[in-house]
Amino acid sequence: MSLPGKNLQIPPFSDRLPEPVLFRSACVPAEAAYPVHSHAWGEFVYSFSGVMEVKVGDRQYLAPSQYGLWLPPGVEHQGLNRYEACHGSLYVSAPFSDALPEQTCALAVSPLVRELLEHLRQQNLTPPYSEADTRLLQVLVDQLADAERMGSYLPTSNDPVLSRVMGILDRDPGDSRSLPELARAVHSTERTLMRRSQRDLGMSLAEWRQRLRVVKAMPRLEAGDKVEAIALELGYASASAFIAMFRRLMGVTPDEYRRTVAGASG
Repeated sequence: MSLPGKNLQIPPFSDRLPEPVLFRSACVPAEAAYPVHSHAWGEFVYSFSGVMEVKVGDRQYLAPSQYGLWLPPGVEHQGLNRYEACHGSLYVSAPFSDALPEQTCALAVSPLVRELLEHLRQQNLTPPYSEADTRLLQVLVDQLADAERMGSYLPTSNDPVLSRVMGILDRDPGDSRSLPELARAVHSTERTLMRRSQRDLGMSLAEWRQRLRVVKAMPRLEAGDKVEAIALELGYASASAFIAMFRRLMGVTPDEYRRTVAGASG
Protein backbone atom coordinates (compact mmCIF):
# COMPACT_ATOMS: atom_id res chain seq x y z
CA MET A 1 0.00 0.00 0.00
CA SER A 2 1.52 3.30 -1.02
CA LEU A 3 1.05 6.54 0.84
CA PRO A 4 -0.10 8.98 -1.90
CA GLY A 5 -3.87 9.33 -1.93
CA LYS A 6 -4.29 7.55 1.39
CA ASN A 7 -5.38 8.86 4.78
CA LEU A 8 -2.00 9.74 6.23
CA GLN A 9 -1.73 9.36 10.02
CA ILE A 10 0.96 11.05 12.10
CA PRO A 11 2.80 9.12 14.85
CA PRO A 12 1.92 10.77 18.18
CA PHE A 13 5.44 10.82 19.65
CA SER A 14 8.78 11.46 17.98
CA ASP A 15 11.58 12.21 20.49
CA ARG A 16 10.47 10.95 23.88
CA LEU A 17 7.55 9.44 25.76
CA PRO A 18 5.79 11.41 28.53
CA GLU A 19 5.67 8.16 30.56
CA PRO A 20 8.02 5.12 30.61
CA VAL A 21 5.03 2.89 29.67
CA LEU A 22 2.15 4.58 27.86
CA PHE A 23 -1.13 3.41 26.34
CA ARG A 24 -2.94 5.12 23.49
CA SER A 25 -5.99 4.09 21.45
CA ALA A 26 -7.32 5.47 18.17
CA CYS A 27 -9.81 4.73 15.42
CA VAL A 28 -8.52 5.23 11.89
CA PRO A 29 -10.44 5.36 8.59
CA ALA A 30 -10.16 2.85 5.78
CA GLU A 31 -7.11 3.09 3.53
CA ALA A 32 -5.09 4.78 6.26
CA ALA A 33 -1.32 4.62 6.59
CA TYR A 34 1.37 5.86 8.95
CA PRO A 35 4.68 6.88 7.38
CA VAL A 36 7.70 4.60 7.72
CA HIS A 37 9.26 5.46 11.08
CA SER A 38 11.12 4.09 14.08
CA HIS A 39 11.49 5.13 17.72
CA ALA A 40 13.64 4.42 20.74
CA TRP A 41 10.87 2.55 22.58
CA GLY A 42 9.06 -0.69 21.82
CA GLU A 43 5.43 -0.77 20.70
CA PHE A 44 2.73 -3.41 21.13
CA VAL A 45 -0.08 -2.93 18.60
CA TYR A 46 -3.51 -4.47 19.25
CA SER A 47 -6.62 -4.24 17.08
CA PHE A 48 -9.93 -3.86 18.95
CA SER A 49 -11.78 -4.07 15.63
CA GLY A 50 -10.55 -4.51 12.09
CA VAL A 51 -7.12 -5.86 11.20
CA MET A 52 -3.99 -3.75 11.50
CA GLU A 53 -1.21 -4.44 9.04
CA VAL A 54 2.34 -3.49 9.92
CA LYS A 55 5.10 -3.55 7.35
CA VAL A 56 8.64 -4.19 8.61
CA GLY A 57 11.16 -4.13 5.77
CA ASP A 58 9.75 -6.41 3.06
CA ARG A 59 7.63 -8.40 5.53
CA GLN A 60 4.00 -7.67 6.27
CA TYR A 61 2.46 -8.66 9.60
CA LEU A 62 -1.25 -8.88 10.29
CA ALA A 63 -2.74 -8.75 13.77
CA PRO A 64 -6.37 -9.89 14.14
CA SER A 65 -7.97 -9.62 17.56
CA GLN A 66 -6.51 -12.86 18.98
CA TYR A 67 -3.01 -11.49 18.55
CA GLY A 68 -1.07 -8.30 18.97
CA LEU A 69 2.16 -7.30 17.27
CA TRP A 70 5.33 -6.50 19.19
CA LEU A 71 7.82 -4.09 17.61
CA PRO A 72 11.12 -3.86 19.52
CA PRO A 73 12.85 -0.49 20.01
CA GLY A 74 14.54 0.87 16.90
CA VAL A 75 12.60 -1.25 14.37
CA GLU A 76 11.61 0.74 11.29
CA HIS A 77 7.97 0.05 10.47
CA GLN A 78 4.82 1.33 8.80
CA GLY A 79 1.24 0.88 9.98
CA LEU A 80 -1.49 0.25 7.40
CA ASN A 81 -5.13 -0.72 7.35
CA ARG A 82 -7.31 -1.46 4.34
CA TYR A 83 -10.53 -1.13 6.32
CA GLU A 84 -11.66 1.07 9.20
CA ALA A 85 -10.03 -0.11 12.42
CA CYS A 86 -9.80 0.76 16.10
CA HIS A 87 -6.47 -0.11 17.64
CA GLY A 88 -4.40 0.45 20.74
CA SER A 89 -0.67 0.91 21.15
CA LEU A 90 1.30 0.17 24.28
CA TYR A 91 4.59 2.08 24.14
CA VAL A 92 7.31 0.51 26.31
CA SER A 93 10.62 2.23 26.92
CA ALA A 94 13.79 0.65 28.31
CA PRO A 95 14.39 -1.04 30.69
CA PHE A 96 10.73 -2.21 30.75
CA SER A 97 10.99 -3.50 27.16
CA ASP A 98 14.02 -5.68 27.93
CA ALA A 99 11.85 -8.64 28.98
CA LEU A 100 9.94 -8.61 25.69
CA PRO A 101 11.10 -10.33 22.46
CA GLU A 102 14.14 -8.96 20.64
CA GLN A 103 12.51 -9.64 17.26
CA THR A 104 9.27 -8.42 15.71
CA CYS A 105 6.56 -11.02 16.31
CA ALA A 106 2.87 -11.58 16.98
CA LEU A 107 1.97 -12.31 20.61
CA ALA A 108 -1.05 -14.35 21.66
CA VAL A 109 -3.51 -12.21 23.61
CA SER A 110 -4.87 -13.98 26.70
CA PRO A 111 -8.33 -13.17 28.12
CA LEU A 112 -6.62 -11.21 30.93
CA VAL A 113 -4.54 -9.14 28.50
CA ARG A 114 -7.63 -8.49 26.37
CA GLU A 115 -9.58 -7.25 29.41
CA LEU A 116 -6.67 -5.05 30.52
CA LEU A 117 -6.44 -3.49 27.06
CA GLU A 118 -10.19 -2.90 26.92
CA HIS A 119 -10.11 -1.34 30.41
CA LEU A 120 -7.33 1.02 29.35
CA ARG A 121 -9.21 1.97 26.19
CA GLN A 122 -12.38 2.77 28.12
CA GLN A 123 -10.50 4.76 30.78
CA ASN A 124 -8.86 6.92 28.09
CA LEU A 125 -5.82 7.58 30.29
CA THR A 126 -3.79 10.73 29.77
CA PRO A 127 -0.37 11.53 31.29
CA PRO A 128 0.69 12.12 33.96
CA TYR A 129 -0.48 8.75 35.25
CA SER A 130 -1.45 7.94 38.81
CA GLU A 131 0.53 5.32 40.75
CA ALA A 132 -2.35 2.87 40.30
CA ASP A 133 -2.39 3.39 36.52
CA THR A 134 1.38 2.92 36.36
CA ARG A 135 1.13 -0.36 38.28
CA LEU A 136 -1.62 -1.59 35.96
CA LEU A 137 0.50 -0.83 32.90
CA GLN A 138 3.40 -2.73 34.44
CA VAL A 139 1.14 -5.74 34.97
CA LEU A 140 0.24 -5.58 31.27
CA VAL A 141 3.92 -5.47 30.29
CA ASP A 142 4.61 -8.49 32.53
CA GLN A 143 1.74 -10.41 30.94
CA LEU A 144 2.99 -9.63 27.43
CA ALA A 145 6.50 -10.76 28.39
CA ASP A 146 5.01 -14.19 29.23
CA ALA A 147 2.73 -14.35 26.15
CA GLU A 148 3.13 -17.07 23.55
CA ARG A 149 5.17 -15.85 20.59
CA MET A 150 3.50 -16.53 17.26
CA GLY A 151 5.81 -15.09 14.58
CA SER A 152 3.43 -13.62 12.02
CA TYR A 153 -0.26 -14.54 11.95
CA LEU A 154 -0.34 -14.42 8.15
CA PRO A 155 3.31 -14.53 7.00
CA THR A 156 4.45 -13.74 3.48
CA SER A 157 7.09 -15.21 1.20
CA ASN A 158 9.37 -13.86 -1.53
CA ASP A 159 9.73 -17.32 -3.08
CA PRO A 160 8.70 -16.91 -6.76
CA VAL A 161 6.64 -20.11 -6.83
CA LEU A 162 5.00 -19.92 -3.42
CA SER A 163 4.27 -16.19 -3.69
CA ARG A 164 2.39 -16.80 -6.97
CA VAL A 165 0.11 -19.33 -5.27
CA MET A 166 -0.40 -16.98 -2.32
CA GLY A 167 -1.28 -14.20 -4.75
CA ILE A 168 -3.88 -16.43 -6.45
CA LEU A 169 -5.51 -17.18 -3.09
CA ASP A 170 -5.33 -13.58 -1.89
CA ARG A 171 -7.13 -12.37 -5.03
CA ASP A 172 -9.74 -15.14 -4.74
CA PRO A 173 -9.85 -16.66 -1.23
CA GLY A 174 -12.80 -18.78 -2.36
CA ASP A 175 -10.58 -20.66 -4.83
CA SER A 176 -11.08 -24.26 -3.71
CA ARG A 177 -8.46 -25.93 -5.87
CA SER A 178 -6.42 -28.62 -4.14
CA LEU A 179 -2.71 -28.28 -3.46
CA PRO A 180 -1.75 -30.45 -6.48
CA GLU A 181 -4.03 -28.33 -8.70
CA LEU A 182 -2.51 -25.08 -7.41
CA ALA A 183 0.98 -26.52 -7.94
CA ARG A 184 0.16 -27.34 -11.56
CA ALA A 185 -1.21 -23.82 -12.07
CA VAL A 186 2.23 -22.37 -11.28
CA HIS A 187 4.16 -25.17 -13.03
CA SER A 188 5.40 -26.69 -9.80
CA THR A 189 4.79 -29.79 -7.69
CA GLU A 190 2.81 -30.47 -4.54
CA ARG A 191 5.99 -31.53 -2.73
CA THR A 192 7.76 -28.29 -3.64
CA LEU A 193 4.86 -26.19 -2.33
CA MET A 194 4.68 -28.22 0.88
CA ARG A 195 8.40 -27.84 1.52
CA ARG A 196 8.51 -24.13 0.78
CA SER A 197 5.37 -23.43 2.83
CA GLN A 198 6.96 -24.98 5.91
CA ARG A 199 10.25 -23.21 5.23
CA ASP A 200 8.87 -19.70 4.62
CA LEU A 201 5.51 -19.69 6.39
CA GLY A 202 6.13 -22.10 9.25
CA MET A 203 2.83 -23.83 8.47
CA SER A 204 1.10 -25.77 5.71
CA LEU A 205 -0.44 -23.90 2.81
CA ALA A 206 -3.83 -25.27 3.90
CA GLU A 207 -3.44 -23.62 7.32
CA TRP A 208 -2.29 -20.37 5.68
CA ARG A 209 -5.33 -20.43 3.38
CA GLN A 210 -7.67 -20.82 6.36
CA ARG A 211 -6.02 -17.91 8.16
CA LEU A 212 -6.35 -15.83 4.99
CA ARG A 213 -10.06 -16.62 4.86
CA VAL A 214 -10.48 -15.54 8.49
CA VAL A 215 -8.76 -12.22 7.72
CA LYS A 216 -10.93 -11.73 4.61
CA ALA A 217 -14.08 -12.57 6.59
CA MET A 218 -13.49 -10.02 9.37
CA PRO A 219 -14.43 -6.82 7.50
CA ARG A 220 -17.45 -8.59 5.98
CA LEU A 221 -18.65 -9.64 9.43
CA GLU A 222 -18.07 -6.14 10.78
CA ALA A 223 -20.09 -4.72 7.88
CA GLY A 224 -23.04 -6.92 8.87
CA ASP A 225 -22.97 -9.36 5.93
CA LYS A 226 -24.74 -12.70 6.43
CA VAL A 227 -22.55 -15.59 7.57
CA GLU A 228 -24.01 -17.84 4.85
CA ALA A 229 -23.04 -15.39 2.09
CA ILE A 230 -19.51 -15.00 3.47
CA ALA A 231 -19.09 -18.77 3.74
CA LEU A 232 -20.10 -19.37 0.12
CA GLU A 233 -17.88 -16.56 -1.15
CA LEU A 234 -14.91 -18.03 0.72
CA GLY A 235 -15.37 -21.44 -0.85
CA TYR A 236 -17.23 -23.34 1.88
CA ALA A 237 -20.04 -25.70 0.94
CA SER A 238 -22.00 -24.75 4.06
CA ALA A 239 -22.13 -22.08 6.72
CA SER A 240 -21.49 -24.70 9.41
CA ALA A 241 -18.13 -25.66 7.86
CA PHE A 242 -17.07 -22.01 7.80
CA ILE A 243 -18.28 -21.44 11.38
CA ALA A 244 -16.31 -24.47 12.61
CA MET A 245 -13.11 -23.23 10.90
CA PHE A 246 -13.57 -19.67 12.20
CA ARG A 247 -14.17 -20.88 15.75
CA ARG A 248 -11.12 -23.16 15.66
CA LEU A 249 -8.83 -20.30 14.62
CA MET A 250 -10.41 -17.40 16.51
CA GLY A 251 -11.90 -19.08 19.58
CA VAL A 252 -15.33 -17.55 18.88
CA THR A 253 -18.05 -18.03 16.28
CA PRO A 254 -18.50 -15.43 13.52
CA ASP A 255 -21.56 -14.01 15.27
CA GLU A 256 -19.71 -13.82 18.60
CA TYR A 257 -16.86 -12.04 16.86
CA ARG A 258 -19.33 -9.61 15.30
CA ARG A 259 -20.88 -8.80 18.69
CA THR A 260 -17.43 -8.34 20.26
CA VAL A 261 -16.42 -5.88 17.54
CA ALA A 262 -19.70 -3.99 17.84
CA GLY A 263 -19.08 -3.63 21.58
CA ALA A 264 -15.49 -2.45 21.05
CA SER A 265 -16.46 0.19 18.51
CA GLY A 266 -19.56 1.35 20.34
